Amino acid sequence: MTQYKLVVDCTTGKQEYIALTPAEIAERDQQAAAAAEEQAKRDADAEAKAIAKESGTLKLSSLGLTDEEIKALGF
Repeated sequence: MTQYKLVVDCTTGKQEYIALTPAEIAERDQQAAAAAEEQAKRDADAEAKAIAKESGTLKLSSLGLTDEEIKALGF
C-alpha cells in the first residue's frame, strides 16, 4: 500500500498528495516506535507511582493513622 503526504502551498492554497519515499516511511516507522516506547514508559511510571502510593497508604494505616490524617499528608 502506498503511503502519501499532503503538501499545502500556503500562498495559493493548492493541495497536493505526494507518495512517501522508502526513507520517509522508515523514518515515520521509527518515530511511531519511539512514541510507543515513550508511552509505555509513562504508563509504567504511572503504575509504579500508584503502587508506591497504595503501599505508603497501607503502611500509614498500619501505624494507626486515620484516612483523614493520611489524606492530610498528601496521600
